[in-house]
Amino acid sequence: MFNRIVSLVIASLALSFFSVSSYAVTPTEPLWPTLKVEYFGDRAASIRENADDLLVIEAPKRAEDAAIVPFTIKSLVPQTADKYIKNIHIIIDNNPVPYSANFHLSPDLGLINITTRMRVDQYTFVRAIAEMNDGSLHMVSRFVKASGGCSAPAGKDAAAALARLGKMQIRMRKPTIGEPVQAQVIVSHPNYNGLQFDQASRLYIREHRITRIDISYNDKVLLAVDTGISFSEDPSIRFTFTPSEAGVLKADVKDTKDQEFTLSKKI
Repeated sequence: MFNRIVSLVIASLALSFFSVSSYAVTPTEPLWPTLKVEYFGDRAASIRENADDLLVIEAPKRAEDAAIVPFTIKSLVPQTADKYIKNIHIIIDNNPVPYSANFHLSPDLGLINITTRMRVDQYTFVRAIAEMNDGSLHMVSRFVKASGGCSAPAGKDAAAALARLGKMQIRMRKPTIGEPVQAQVIVSHPNYNGLQFDQASRLYIREHRITRIDISYNDKVLLAVDTGISFSEDPSIRFTFTPSEAGVLKADVKDTKDQEFTLSKKI
């Protein structure tokens, strides 16, 4: 309950602050120097920027829909037991809450190829900071032109969204043991972040969003995601992995109301 109240207060304050300036204009002063200290503390100075030899972030230069902006993160170096990316932190500088996601990764993923969808509130840099298993930090960034995504209303009406709440899909081509295969986990959820306005009630819709997605194979976690308020409606995670043996791919999801959803697929 305390966390829910705090998040609602933060969201309300953030909305008031960001409504002062135009959504289509990047703030005059860059936020990154402050954000990196806020999120990484004493390690901020050691972040290796422009780490294009390790990681790539792909995103549209101008988003077609600011509430559903696709981002792809790819590693250029294979994951091994000795050297691997254990976390990827996603920062969207000019969103109301810039820290947008933390991907916890297993070396079993091999090469990282992850796509998801985010809300973007105004013109901004989007950053992916890879944290290696030795603790070192490496960053790549991309500038995206979009506006109004964080407060954009859900695409479905409230009744339809609630009727499908928690329904999940695992999409993938027929896999071959020992070969990489792309899989996608989709969760039907309005993902209200506390910034959407209900035109009928004239009130802000209470926060009700997904906070955690765990994806495992044969009960061994491949990746887990702590999701912030920037995740879009109907969250989606697309990734690549190599099944070494027959088994079960499973997705477990939890939201701010402590509701839990799960889906499995045999391979």
